[in-house]
Order: sequence, then structure tokens, then C-alpha cells
Amino acid sequence: MSRTVYVNGNYLPEEEATVSIFDRGFLFADGVYEVTSILDGKLVDFAGHAARLERSLTELDMQSPVSMEALLDIHRELVARNGIEQGMVYMQITRGSDGDRDFVFPDPETTKPSLVLFTQAKELVDTEAAQKGNRIISVEDIRWGRRDIKTVQLLYPSMAKMMARKAGADDAWLVQDGFVTEGTSNNAYIVKDGKIITRNLSSDILHGITRTAVLKFAREAQMKIEERPFTIDEAKAADEAFTTSASAFVMPVVSVDGATLGDGAPGPVARRLREIYIAEMRKAAI
Repeated sequence: MSRTVYVNGNYLPEEEATVSIFDRGFLFADGVYEVTSILDGKLVDFAGHAARLERSLTELDMQSPVSMEALLDIHRELVARNGIEQGMVYMQITRGSDGDRDFVFPDPETTKPSLVLFTQAKELVDTEAAQKGNRIISVEDIRWGRRDIKTVQLLYPSMAKMMARKAGADDAWLVQDGFVTEGTSNNAYIVKDGKIITRNLSSDILHGITRTAVLKFAREAQMKIEERPFTIDEAKAADEAFTTSASAFVMPVVSVDGATLGDGAPGPVARRLREIYIAEMRKAAI
């Protein structure tokens, strides 16, 4: 059965969903997005995603076509219409279309932003990847300098994921000036001597909503945390490692550039944080 999607005020079958060929998201990657997970038919950490969306829009001098309250209603309606118990809602706002191609931003008074949402049904909790752990390779980070804005400019992360697949790995960590910035679609962490190490927030990395929650839960569990850049050599010598993202929660990493971490199985810190995160998010989902 076809999914119901949302396009600029309308709920309709995905086969009927269209946007203009002049939409700036298509022509210039002039747009932002958020992905909110669904557990038990409810939205995980929607408030965090809405706050980051508003920040991204502000940084790009872009307007939202609807209020955050209306956006929540649209999310819930799509989840209900598609009967999603586990999965994600993808939401994208672009600067819209003024009927032609021009590098200059269109007048926001006459060109309304485009808003598109759709659901994806997907197992998030009992996944084979979480049981086995991911294998990571490192690649050079050549993205633009404002990675803190969640834009739809995802070509290089996609290329990096394909580099990992071709190398027989699951994903890649991006490295700049000798230090890991983040994963292709996640924040990166290592664990050494019981301490969780992850890069500090700046414009170099996305300010992960899952990252914020996981670090909060780690502190509440009396785990030691150090927010600083780390190198690939440090990662290869770590006791364990993991990533966090809205679509994969806490994902253990079992090897980096061919170096096996620990005994080659998901480590205790990553496993425990994954358990805590899923339990807490299930309680807090709306």
C-alpha cells in the first residue's frame, strides 16, 4: 500500500507528490531537514528536533511555513495515517521556488518555503547492526565549514558511506587536521579506561539531538565524559567506540581502519547506553 506523504499543506499518496523543478532545495541544496524517530507509534525527542530546526532556519535566514505546534500535528498525523510503530519521520524545508533559477535568494514575502514530510517504517531497537557492531574506516573531511547547520547538502557524506562499503566496512568517520569530526550521519565517540571521549560542540560538527540525550544519561549514570577532539590512532587504541544518531540510537563500533577494538564485540559502555537511551526515550516519547 502506498504511503501518505505531506507536501505544502496536502496529505496525498506518494505517487502524487510533486515539487517544482525550480525548488531551491533541488537546484541549490538550499534547505534544512530533521529526522525524528518513532517508537511505539510515538515521536522521540521532538522538542529537541524542533529547536534545532529553528536554529538551522535562523542561521540560513529562512522562514518556516508553519509553526512548530503545527509541525508536531503534521508529524503525528503522518504516523497515524501510515500506521508506523517503529521508524522515522523525515521533514524538509527549502527556500521554495520563485519559478526560475537565480543564485540570489527570492523575496520571502512572495516566495513561500516548501515543506515536505514522509515516514519510513524501520526496525530501530532489535537490529543486527547493534548486536554485531559497525566497522568504521576513516576518510578526509572536505565538507563546508558550517556542519552545525543541518542542511540537505549530503553528497559527500553519501560518498563517504560508499567508500566504506567498497572497503568492506559499514560506515566512515570524517577526519580533519588529524582529528575525527564526526561520522557520515552520526556523532562519534571512543571509550578509554572507562572514559567517554567525544568532540566538543562547534561549527565543525552537527549538534546531535541524540548526542545531547546520551551524554545526559551517561552523566546521570556516573560515567566519565571528556569533550575534546580525538585522533584515529586514539580510536584504534580505544577499548570500545560507538556512534549516536536519531535513526540508530547508540550504535557500537567494533573496528576502526581494520583495528579491532576490545574483543571485537560491542562494548559494555555502548551496550548500557543503548539500553538506557531506548528505555528513557520510550518513556518520554509523545
